[in-house]
Amino acid sequence: MEVILKKDIPNLGFATDLVKVKPGYARNYLIPQGLAIMATEPNRKMNAETLKQKAFKEDKIRKEAESIAKQLEAVNVKIGAKAAANGKIFGAVNALQVAEALKDQFNIDVDRKKIHLDGDKIKEVGEYKAKVMLTKGVTVLVSFEVIAE
Repeated sequence: MEVILKKDIPNLGFATDLVKVKPGYARNYLIPQGLAIMATEPNRKMNAETLKQKAFKEDKIRKEAESIAKQLEAVNVKIGAKAAANGKIFGAVNALQVAEALKDQFNIDVDRKKIHLDGDKIKEVGEYKAKVMLTKGVTVLVSFEVIAE
């Protein structure tokens, strides 16, 4: 029996996938739990339209992410931090401070959860790179400099 999944199910498939399962599994578990619908002709057409709309939205999001990535490649962010004479920072620079500096200096809004630093925290003055994962398949390296205030 073929069903269209409504939600991701481990070891079976992802949402909107058309999968073949045993009839008892579909009738007794997947359909009553709301995890799948029967793969009738109207449901297949509805699923095809959903996939088309989803692909259009993903394409739009990817294009926006690529334009932001081009902006991020060209910037050099400066982050000020209180530091000792030997270059050690009092505290640490983290992804939140990098995101705030991008917003303040260049008006580029990036979620702090999408910024990954080497070692997670930076504790010395110097130049570093942060990996920004904007969306699936669009990743950019942002260079930033930690300076003593």
